[in-house]
Amino acid sequence: MVGGNWTRVTEFILMSFSSLPTEIQLLLFLTFLIIYLATLIGNSLIILVTLADPMLHSPMYFFLRNLSFLEIGFNLVVVPKMLGTLLARDTTISFSGCATQMYFLFFFGVAECFLLATMAYDRYVAICTPLHYPVIMNQKKRAKLAVVSWFPGFPVATVQTTWLFSFPFCDTNKVNHFFCDSPPVLRLVCADTTLFEVYAIIGTILVIMIPCLLILCSYFHIAAAVLKIPSAKGKQKAFSTCSSHLLVVSIFYISLSLTYFRPKSNNSPESKKLLSLSYTIVTPMLNPIIYSLRNKEVKNALSRTFHKALGLRHYIS
Repeated sequence: MVGGNWTRVTEFILMSFSSLPTEIQLLLFLTFLIIYLATLIGNSLIILVTLADPMLHSPMYFFLRNLSFLEIGFNLVVVPKMLGTLLARDTTISFSGCATQMYFLFFFGVAECFLLATMAYDRYVAICTPLHYPVIMNQKKRAKLAVVSWFPGFPVATVQTTWLFSFPFCDTNKVNHFFCDSPPVLRLVCADTTLFEVYAIIGTILVIMIPCLLILCSYFHIAAAVLKIPSAKGKQKAFSTCSSHLLVVSIFYISLSLTYFRPKSNNSPESKKLLSLSYTIVTPMLNPIIYSLRNKEVKNALSRTFHKALGLRHYIS
């Protein structure tokens, strides 16, 4: 005992969807498993095709490949443990395991915020300065932008996770969520967390709002440039390259903002779980569907890749 009702917590219990009937939990397991496999397969195909096909070696597909790596990582952090709680009822997670899960959750979440802003900048350069696009977005420049997008996740995840798990916890260790997220873990703390909550709000503003403003600024200039295009077909083609990005950005940023702006808000835990599902499960699945499978270049590249693979198998046999 540390004092009062404080204990040294060695493990947490993820409540997940335990309040639902067993039949519903099995249905959720099958649904999330299908989504999980679709996410892994779809994003893996994007990575393989954009690497293998020379026609997809442009900056846009370079950043899309980075996003696919990120989405796979996001899913691996959250979904396998959630599936375990639904099927095997293995709801316990060690103290270090909970901290590790939260660390990588923040790392991938922050990286996605900045990567989405980088992708918006890429579209801005491509549409507003098309003649200079190959020069501005050369191989060296896009590599630097990718590093800049991934790097902020390290300090944010390190500070947030280390600080939160340095607090003493109450005699309850039940996390009312399907993964170790900051708000439900924060509710178990037996200490004054005012300073941490202020930091969390400031961090949310910096991590979510700054990239969001950069995205809005990029699309303001894109809209102005597209409206100057004389032909309706040209306008439609330019807007079509941006609509998918805007849709995923909207889902991702809105759900993150509602979840993390008020770490100890009185919102229903069930409503927060639904919000979390949108950016941990739904958005990663939408990446290959929205960004790529509606794209003719990617469809053609997939077709070429499969034909080559089938041709190679035929030759080997």
